[in-house]
Amino acid sequence: MLQRFLDPATLASISGLDLIAKTVVDGFVAGLHRSPDFGFSQEFAEYRAYTQGDDLRHVDWNVFARTDRCYLKRYRGETNTQLLILLDTSASMGFGSMAVHKLDYARFLAASLSYLAHQQRDAAGLIIFDEDVKTYVAPSTRQGQLFRLLHAIEKAEVGAHTDFSKPFAHFQTFLRRRGLVVVISDFYEKPEVIIKTVEPLRFRGNEVILFHLLDPQEIQPDFREPLLLLDMESKASLEVSPEYTRTEYRVKIDAHIEGLRDAAKRAGLDCFLINTGRPLDEPLREYLSVRQGRL
Repeated sequence: MLQRFLDPATLASISGLDLIAKTVVDGFVAGLHRSPDFGFSQEFAEYRAYTQGDDLRHVDWNVFARTDRCYLKRYRGETNTQLLILLDTSASMGFGSMAVHKLDYARFLAASLSYLAHQQRDAAGLIIFDEDVKTYVAPSTRQGQLFRLLHAIEKAEVGAHTDFSKPFAHFQTFLRRRGLVVVISDFYEKPEVIIKTVEPLRFRGNEVILFHLLDPQEIQPDFREPLLLLDMESKASLEVSPEYTRTEYRVKIDAHIEGLRDAAKRAGLDCFLINTGRPLDEPLREYLSVRQGRL
């Protein structure tokens, strides 16, 4: 039931990005509470799983009695962090084989992460970019910050080429505090170029998560007849056959996905492939599992 509830096409029928974000996060949290194999108990924001060496004085024994699992109480002051979302709006993000294009999905995800940070009382900020920085909302917990973030995300439009160097240079110029950096993109660039650009953020003590968004037809195209494909950024065209999409293309896209994932891992970054046809609770679980591992 939850999977259907968080289906991208279902979410697209909801009016307003604020309602979409609330629907996703509230449904996601409800799913966590029902899940016996995810590291949460009664309160999403207030508990973390016990690890060897933790102070037993902070164990919630009532929760232990109910679940037979050991959780520590975490107080608001201990959970606060800083989250910066980098949202790619380059032309290729406008592609979509279904009702929800990659940029739509990216908006839903960015809005949900912003809402989640707001619920956690974390400072959240945003950079929207293509070949240049289009919008920058500085991380903050001040009143109205969630509205500013959602407004910027909702106004994000498909732009031009991708240039990862500018937003990351912008980030490093204004960053005053270490935290979590989430990059949402289709990453149509050589893995070594992406990692070379992003890696310095990791050196400065930030935790970096790459959400690699691809449409189902980009991952596993299903063409029945020859097609003329148009590059949405360079405008170059290429005629391809169904046989090509089943063989050579699959080898190339799989190599790109694995190459980015492996390069990210070597650099100490987390990289998750997201099929934009799947429910939004999956990337949220990945994000939260990474965050829990850092606390």
